Amino acid sequence: MGIGGSEHVQQKQLEDCTVANALGTWFFSVAGALIAIPVGIRKKSLAPLVFFGTTGTMLDIIMGISQCEREYAERQMKLMEEQNLGNSTVDTLDVADS
Repeated sequence: MGIGGSEHVQQKQLEDCTVANALGTWFFSVAGALIAIPVGIRKKSLAPLVFFGTTGTMLDIIMGISQCEREYAERQMKLMEEQNLGNSTVDTLDVADS
């Protein structure tokens, strides 16, 4: 698999993680609805439900995306550390053979 294929796989993993986390976080959506229902009844309007509901959903999605980006960055750092450790081991072996 070439470089482009590797990037495609990484992008797919990030998308899958984002979708899973966006669906898995529901706290702000529920909180927005719980706040909006009494306010909407008092004002006799659906506007608070629309505002707080969409705001809560956006916050849930943003939290999911930031968690995925954090996990992705940690995974990349771990891979880079493993590569650097492997390269330094090879360099040490080359120097010892000389």
